[in-house]
Formats: sequence, structure tokens, C-alpha cells
Amino acid sequence: MREQPAGDFDYEQDGHHYAGVRRPEPRFAAAVRQALGDARTLVNVGAGAGSYEPADMDVTPVEPSEVMRRQRSAHLATAVDATAEDLPFGDGAFDAALASITVHQWRDLDRGLAEVRRVTRGPVVVLTFDPIALAEFWLAGYAPQMMSHEAGRMPSMDRLAEGLGGTVTVDVLPIPAGCADGFAEALFGRPEAFLDERVRRSQSAWGFVDRDVEERSVAALADALASGAWDGRHGHLRTVEEYVGSLRLLTAYPD
Repeated sequence: MREQPAGDFDYEQDGHHYAGVRRPEPRFAAAVRQALGDARTLVNVGAGAGSYEPADMDVTPVEPSEVMRRQRSAHLATAVDATAEDLPFGDGAFDAALASITVHQWRDLDRGLAEVRRVTRGPVVVLTFDPIALAEFWLAGYAPQMMSHEAGRMPSMDRLAEGLGGTVTVDVLPIPAGCADGFAEALFGRPEAFLDERVRRSQSAWGFVDRDVEERSVAALADALASGAWDGRHGHLRTVEEYVGSLRLLTAYPD
């Protein structure tokens, strides 16, 4: 186990419940697979517990956290203990690369993007969040400090495109009601879920505010739910089929 976290969040301490809450959403998995095209070999950088790894590809996962590696299902490939900034592979070793909800955690984003591009012959697919849109999510009204910091962690689409080079496309991915992947916006119509500490512990954003700030934020939301104020402002989200938020699928094709 590393003496210090490989990224900006300590999964060794706080990542133990991740796999139980952060399950792959089929819609997103299908979008990722389509973006990967006819690639056969894939490096999944920041692979975590294995969400969004296509079952029909030869996948080499890379994950620096021992706690996260232990949560990978037995049918998935064993993850390589390495970081995005120092990938132990030769130039052009893979047909494609995937970075799924991870780039905001890399200590040196530019170096990590350069490394991913170096080892990949074809498309690099990045599942991430647009910082401007994320800052507009309703949770900011109850946890402003946490959401402000979280939006600030997210690299812009322009920065990701510049770091990867080539031809870049960015697609907006609507989030379905009942989304299986329990990131913050996935709970857009299920606000009570944020009252569950196990859910919050699976969202790295809460790890960047003091516990008393978290408790005040949760109490503010609980009060709004009990009084009906949340439903008065956002209750329509309980019945919509999908929410267009900050989730983005960026694909960078080499020139």
C-alpha cells in the first residue's frame, strides 16, 4: 500500500463501500462501448472496481488503490498497480483507452493525459463531468462548500482535449431516473439518498469538507425534505425520466 494516496482522494481510507453504491449504469456502459469502436485491446486507467469495462474486450485495468482493487469482481482482469502519470507499457501498446470518472483525481493531469495518449493507438474515451454544469446541480443549495470544491476539481473539456490532442468529440449523457451509478447527480430525484452516510462515503466529494460542514449540509437537506421545501423547488425531478446534467463522454481520436 502506498504511503500517500496516488490521487487527490484517499480510497484506502474512504473507498471501502464504493462498489456497493457505484454500480455501472447500462446506458453509460453502452455509450462507452460504442465510443471504443472496433478496438480489441483496452487499457482502463483509474479502473477502480471495474465499472464500464467492456466484457467483449481484452482489458488491462490500471488502479493504484489496493482497497479498490480488492473490490473488483472475480470475473474481471486483475488490475495493475500503477498510476496514470507513469503507465508501465510501451508506446502504442493498446487499441484504445478508457478513463472513467477518474481524471479529476489525478495528481498531474497533463502528464496523465500524455501517458494515456502515448500508450494508445486509437481512441481515448473519458467519462467525466463538466464543471460549469456541475456547479448548477441543486445539491449546491444545501452543500455549497462541497459542491463548489467538487466543481473546481473537474477539468474543463477544453483542457482535456488539449491534453489528448487529435480530433475530439464531446457528448452530453443524460442521466436516467434510477441510475445505478450512485454519483451525486445520479440521485437527482432521490434526495433522501444523501442522508445515508454509506452513499456519501462512496462519493469522493464529501471527503474534501470537514465533518461538521458535511453534517450541517445533510441537516439542511433533511430539514428541507421534512418541511416540503425541497419538493416545492425540485419535486418535479422525482418523476422525470432523465436529467441532463454535467455528465460528458469525451472521445479523442489520433490524427
